[in-house]
Amino acid sequence: MEHNHHHSHNAHSHELSGWKIGIAILLNLLITISQFIGGIISGSVALMSDALHNFSDVISLFLSFFTNRLAKKKSTVRQTYGFKRAEILSTFINSVTLIAVAVFLIVEAFESFLNPKPVQSNIVIFFALGSIIINFLSVLLLHKDAKDSMNIKSAYLHLLTDVMTSVAVMIGGILMKYFDIYRIDSILSILIAVYLIFSSYKLLLASIKILMQFTPHDVDIHNINKKIIEIKDVKNVHHVHLWQLNDKELFFEAHIDLYKDICITEFQEILSEIDNILNKRKITHYNIQPEYNRKDSKKLITQD
Repeated sequence: MEHNHHHSHNAHSHELSGWKIGIAILLNLLITISQFIGGIISGSVALMSDALHNFSDVISLFLSFFTNRLAKKKSTVRQTYGFKRAEILSTFINSVTLIAVAVFLIVEAFESFLNPKPVQSNIVIFFALGSIIINFLSVLLLHKDAKDSMNIKSAYLHLLTDVMTSVAVMIGGILMKYFDIYRIDSILSILIAVYLIFSSYKLLLASIKILMQFTPHDVDIHNINKKIIEIKDVKNVHHVHLWQLNDKELFFEAHIDLYKDICITEFQEILSEIDNILNKRKITHYNIQPEYNRKDSKKLITQD
C-alpha cells in the first residue's frame, strides 16, 4: 500500500483572515444594534430586515472566525484529519442560516405589504447609509481572503449582500420621504430576501457535496482511469474513491491490478507516473493499493 501527501497550507493567511474577521464582527455587531433600534423607532420593516440580515452576518463571521482557528489545529490519533472540515461545516451553517432568514423576511414583508404603515424615512436613510459605509469596510477587509477559502467566501458574500441591501433600503427611504410610497419598504424587503436565497444556494450545494464526499464536478474519474491503465504493467484500476476534505484538498484512493508480480522498486516507478497524472488534476493526497491475481471485484466503482 502506497500513499502520498503534499501540503500547501498557508498558516500566515489564516492569521490574517482571523484578525480581519474579528474586526468585521465588531463592525457588524454595531450595525445590527443600531439598525434594530432605528427600525423600531422608524417603523421600517426593510430596516428591521436589514438588521436581521446583519445579525446573521455576525453569526456567520463568528463561525468563520472560530472554524478558521479550529482548522489550524494539528491532527491527532483521535482526529487524523485534524479539524480541516470545520470550515466546510461553517459554510453549510452560514448558507442555511441565510436562507432561513430570507424566508422569514419574505413572510414579514408580505404582511407589511398588505397593511402598510407610515415610516420615518429620515431615520431609515441615516441608518442605511451608516450600514453601507461599515459593511463596505468589512467587504474590503475580507476581499482578498475570500478568493482562497470557501469559509471566508461565505462570510464575504454575507457582507457583500448587506452592502447591496442597505443601498436598496436607503433608496426606499428616499422614495418614502419624497413620494410617500410606503409599500416600497415591503417590496424592497422581499427583493432583499430573494437575493439572499439566490446568493446562498450555490455555496449550500457546494458544502453539501463536500460533506457527502461527492466527486468534485471538475474531476473526471474515467479520464484518470484511462491514463493510469496506459501505464506499463497496469491491467486494471478499481475500487476508486475520490473526494474533497475541504475546498482545497482532494483525496484519491484506488486498487490497481498488475499483469505480473513485480518488486517494490518497479512499483515505485508506476507510482511516480500515477503521481504525475494526479498532480495535473490538483490531487495531492492519494492512496494506491497494488494487487496481483487477487480475486475481488474489478469494477471501477465498488460498493463497500
